[in-house]
Amino acid sequence: MEIKKGGARIMNQKCKLPQIELIQVIVNLGLGSKVLKIAKKQGVTGGTIYLGRGTVQSKLLNLFAISEIRKEIVMMLTTSNVARKTMDAIYQELHLEKPNHGIAFTTSVSMLAGTRNVGEIVDKKIVQRSEVTSMYQNIIIIVDKGKAENVMEAAKKAGAKGGTIINARGSGIHETTKLFAMDIEPEKEKVMILSEEQYTKGIVDKIYEELEIDKPGNGIIFVQDVLQTYGIYK
Repeated sequence: MEIKKGGARIMNQKCKLPQIELIQVIVNLGLGSKVLKIAKKQGVTGGTIYLGRGTVQSKLLNLFAISEIRKEIVMMLTTSNVARKTMDAIYQELHLEKPNHGIAFTTSVSMLAGTRNVGEIVDKKIVQRSEVTSMYQNIIIIVDKGKAENVMEAAKKAGAKGGTIINARGSGIHETTKLFAMDIEPEKEKVMILSEEQYTKGIVDKIYEELEIDKPGNGIIFVQDVLQTYGIYK
């Protein structure tokens, strides 16, 4: 790629746009605003807070380091350098080195559109993908409301230690029903399971099999590579 700057030509063979990462922080109810406040001090321009609940029961085998209580999930987009500083600040100020204080991790973003405030982005979308080898992966499962517990039961059979359930709404072509000639979109549940890479396939396969994900409308599964983690305890 060739870029003109001040009359000079600059060769940019790798299209060095800033790498974008999604920071996800899971904390107890009421701490989401504090996470955003910490992040904004490090240069993060904003984020979104979702409500959820933890599913971990065992304190010894507690991968998510959270118990069965209401949670807030904070999601923030920023550049990699800001993400590193933000993760360090969140770790220190929320004491994520201690069990049950929360968990924070980042995943790579391969494309971005619809925002102009994520760092010094010079294009409308990001096409650069991280090449970092990941020890952990974030498994996302979206199912109809009431099936999240079934997802977790299947996942635990394959070695998952716990996860986080988030309420959502769907609008897919297979998820609507008619009531007085109006489309009704049923509520959904989103399950996040942080897994060591070696166990991911087994967990996904078990959920796929028991929830019959191959049938239309039964759910969606996708996996994200995790770049950086804080607050994980085996």
